[in-house]
Amino acid sequence: MQTEPPSTTAESNESKPKCFSRFIPHIVRVLMGIMFFLPGLNGFHKFIPDPKEPMSEGALALMGAFASSGYMFKLIFGTQLICGFLLLINRFVPLALAMIAPVIVNIVAFHLFLAPSGLVMAFAILAMEFYLAWAYRAAFCPMLRPRVAPGH
Repeated sequence: MQTEPPSTTAESNESKPKCFSRFIPHIVRVLMGIMFFLPGLNGFHKFIPDPKEPMSEGALALMGAFASSGYMFKLIFGTQLICGFLLLINRFVPLALAMIAPVIVNIVAFHLFLAPSGLVMAFAILAMEFYLAWAYRAAFCPMLRPRVAPGH
């Protein structure tokens, strides 16, 4: 009785259905890219209308301080624009995640202390950041070593 030789790994992988979960990091990356690219662009070219609900006194004071600084809004919107773009085009993703992390911390803190109505969206953004940081963890491992010698 003659038996067939075992199939190679490439052949067996082609016959198996592809798992949808392999697309999740790409979907999350694109969603997060849109969530930062559009508001960043809006900071320079106003096309999204301002919210109808009034801001709290503390939120107004913070926004007033940012505006009076002359640079803070430009820095925040520029960071959002650049990081969102990098996430959308799938280039320098770990760098974009590291650069946008302080913005996300401030978004969560702002909604936690000054505008609780946006807390769900803030935590959704934070969850996406954590998920993508985990998905790209190999790029962050060298940064998390306690002692590293400088490269040559």
